[in-house]
Amino acid sequence: MKIYKTQREVEKDIKNGVLAIEGDVKFECSISICASIKVTAGNINARNINARNIDARNINARNINAWNIDARNINAWNIDARNINAWDINARDINAEDINARNINARNILYYAFCGVYNSIKCLSIKAERESHSEPVCLDGKLEIKDEEEKVTIKISKKSLEALKESGIEIVE
Repeated sequence: MKIYKTQREVEKDIKNGVLAIEGDVKFECSISICASIKVTAGNINARNINARNIDARNINARNINAWNIDARNINAWNIDARNINAWDINARDINAEDINARNINARNILYYAFCGVYNSIKCLSIKAERESHSEPVCLDGKLEIKDEEEKVTIKISKKSLEALKESGIEIVE
C-alpha cells in the first residue's frame, strides 16, 4: 500500500497532470492538487481529496473511502463518503450523508438526509437512511428508477467462452 503523509509527497508523484498509483493508496493528509488521480487495481482511502478527476472504476479500483470528495468527475464502483460535491457521478453503489451533483448514474443510492442534482438521477434504487429527510431533487431533469441493470453485449471466442464456463461464471446467451 502506498501511503502519503504530506501534500509534498503527493506532488512529487504527479507526472503530466496525473497521480498514477498501482495498488491501494492511503492519504494520511488532506490533498488539493491540480491533477487527476488514477488508481490501478486498488482502493483509495482518504480524509479529504480535492482533485480534477478521480477515476477508479475503469482501472479496477473497487472502493473510494473518504470524508470529503471535491472533484469534477468521479468514476468508481463504490463510493462511501461523508460529503460528495461533483459535476458527474457514475458508480455502482453510493452511500453518503449528503450528495450534491450535476448528474448521478448509479445502481443503488443510500443517502442520509438530502440528495440533489442539477440534471438527472438514474438508478435501480434510492433510499434515505434518516426518517426525517428530503426526497431526491432533480432541478432540470428527472429521477429515473431503472427496472434492471443495462445488459452489455460482448463478442467472445468459443475457447474463451468455455474457459469462463469452466471457471464457474454464469453465461447468459
